[in-house]
Amino acid sequence: MKHAMGHVPSTATDKADYRTIWLLAWPQILMMLLNVVIGFTDVYVGGRINPETQAVVGVLTQAMFFFQVLTSAVASGAVASVSQSEGGGRRLRADRYVWLCLLLGVGASVVILLAGLAGRNLFLSLLQIPAPMRATALDFLTIFLWLLPIQSFFVIANALFRAKRLVMVPLFAWGLAAIVNAIGSFGLGLGLWGLPDLGSHGVALSTFFSVTGGMLFNLAAMPRAGMLKRRDIPPWRWIRCGAGYLVRVAWPSGLMQIVWHTGYLVLFAVTGALPTGSVDALAGMAAGMRVESLLFMPPMALNFTASILVGNLVGAGRPDEAKRVGYRILLLGVGGVTLLGIVLWPFLPGAAALLSPVPGVRAEAVSYLRYNVLAIPFTVSGLILIGALNGAGATFLTMLVTGSSIWFVRLPLAYALGHVLLGRAEGVWMSMFCSQAVQALSCLGVYQFVRWSRYGMGHAPQPRM
Repeated sequence: MKHAMGHVPSTATDKADYRTIWLLAWPQILMMLLNVVIGFTDVYVGGRINPETQAVVGVLTQAMFFFQVLTSAVASGAVASVSQSEGGGRRLRADRYVWLCLLLGVGASVVILLAGLAGRNLFLSLLQIPAPMRATALDFLTIFLWLLPIQSFFVIANALFRAKRLVMVPLFAWGLAAIVNAIGSFGLGLGLWGLPDLGSHGVALSTFFSVTGGMLFNLAAMPRAGMLKRRDIPPWRWIRCGAGYLVRVAWPSGLMQIVWHTGYLVLFAVTGALPTGSVDALAGMAAGMRVESLLFMPPMALNFTASILVGNLVGAGRPDEAKRVGYRILLLGVGGVTLLGIVLWPFLPGAAALLSPVPGVRAEAVSYLRYNVLAIPFTVSGLILIGALNGAGATFLTMLVTGSSIWFVRLPLAYALGHVLLGRAEGVWMSMFCSQAVQALSCLGVYQFVRWSRYGMGHAPQPRM
């Protein structure tokens, strides 16, 4: 049954060669592409309705991250705990962690849903939503909050399928979500194909329906993959022990994401307060980030792949082979994406022109992209090594490295170069290059010289079966 669902064979006893890496990576690259397509669809349709809807889609999509931190953290814990259990041949333990991850993630999202509904107006006030956008923003926020438990199941289930190497299942789930979202956004948002024209409310509903569709697909697929069996529901005494490792992996991962995203918010503030050209710089940064997101889909997929393979091998008690696999993925990622960056370099001005007709914005977008393309070897190295360390459960180390590079290197340098020395946006782009270099070299030092395998489940109290 697993082979019918796209199961990639285990490497607990064999080496993870480049073929295995590719079999795990390419479906995840397509998953990320589908995610980008969904976001682009909502922004495009929102712009066709009115500027207020487009702005609300952009703002609330980013802001909702803070409601989803616990889900993302549990998903990281799920990959580490389940992949290590699978690698060690502990199938019952893996299946009990499936139940535990879903129960914790969905349960926490219900609590956040209730708190969010009670504090909706305060949240919108903190976001400084202008009065003309307030009603639309409240409608989106309400629907997005009700979606939280469904989205939590969807995200964690995708992580669990990846941890079990069933990478085709989340690809199909995201494909279904993308189709439903496109039909809903164009149909309900613009009144196409005979569907009611609900405007901005239709765009919000399409997000709800699309994620729900993906979640139901996962829910139907899990029993076929041998998951969610009633006999695998963990007893309380098992939960008391097993939850300890999950929390130990999850909390640094959640904190790292908060540190990362708040760091970007501060970086936007530093850019917006530049002595000259701040508006063009902000717009150019936003445009450049869209192009950059496409460029970094392959390394993010390799980040996920490294988590799976390293987790398997650490769980199998083979830390030396786990380290070698991480380096193998690192070489593949850095080589491939650097080559892609070289090919795209002459076309960066054209890409910027497609995203903005304003000369000043285009110039800043090109400048932003050039510094970030030059940083590809560092950025890709950091992403892949962070994925490898996360698979081993060493999320505390990745939190320290990532947080330090952002808050002690990127942000101080952005202010010093952008405001004091150069007085323009190029100083901010330089700070990003420098922080990526520091992060990559720090990750490399940790990966090579720190005994990170001790964060694996073999060094944690083991739940009794």
